[in-house]
Amino acid sequence: MRRRQVLAALAGLALLPAAAPVPARRIVALDWGLAETLIAIGAPPVGVPETRTYADWVVSPALPPGTADVGLRVEPNLEILQQLAPDLILAIAEHETIRPLLERIAPVLSLPIYGPQGTPYTVAQAATRRLGAVTGRTAEAEALVFRAEETMVSARARLAASGNARPVVIASFLDGRHVRIYARHGLFDAVLQRIGLANAWHGPTNAWGFATVGLEALAGMPEARLVLLEPLPRETARTFRDSPLWNNLPMVRDGRVLRLPPVLMFGTLPAAMRFCTLLTDALTGEGGHG
Repeated sequence: MRRRQVLAALAGLALLPAAAPVPARRIVALDWGLAETLIAIGAPPVGVPETRTYADWVVSPALPPGTADVGLRVEPNLEILQQLAPDLILAIAEHETIRPLLERIAPVLSLPIYGPQGTPYTVAQAATRRLGAVTGRTAEAEALVFRAEETMVSARARLAASGNARPVVIASFLDGRHVRIYARHGLFDAVLQRIGLANAWHGPTNAWGFATVGLEALAGMPEARLVLLEPLPRETARTFRDSPLWNNLPMVRDGRVLRLPPVLMFGTLPAAMRFCTLLTDALTGEGGHG
């Protein structure tokens, strides 16, 4: 009965805005970004993939104690999902191939954040409101959207007052010689636009908003400030110490390298707020390290 009620609620959100759909209570989120949104609006999921890795890469908001680990993000454990008896499973585009299997367990709501429509930030706003509707927490969802905008407005004002307008390149190390650079189509780039900072990387990026390049690519942005996201692979210690290429980069020689704690690069509004605050604090001398 509850499964039919949730299915009807999902289908009726657009058709019957005046109705009061049955809120989903036991939700499994197969995407960390959707999970962090649920936590932020006070409707935490009962199950999330790779919970230990979530703690390393997302950090905040933390998963509540007792959140079940449902296996891999791209290949969840169907047996565990069945045992959890969810009334809703949240998915993204990467789960479409297993959607028929998931639908045998519970209704599936797909909310892809990264795609051709809009920026990840604006799509995340819409996803937040949709999650507020299906969980019966519309006020909390609107409050999250508002807090995110306030965070961006405040950061823009702080950065303008500090005069720190140098272009930035946002990167994370894959190994000792290669980095991911986050730019067009990505969440971090959308944040930079909102807070008035220029992204120094103008090269191509993929649908997830990053480009994978060798360290030599950083030499093509001599005036930029480099912002490195942790965690850093162990090989980077040797790179920092011994690599002539790294140590002769203008941004390294001039001390224009910042390190930030981990932020979910493929996240939603909570990740956007975390990145915005960490970056702004670092650039205005109130945080950051390295």
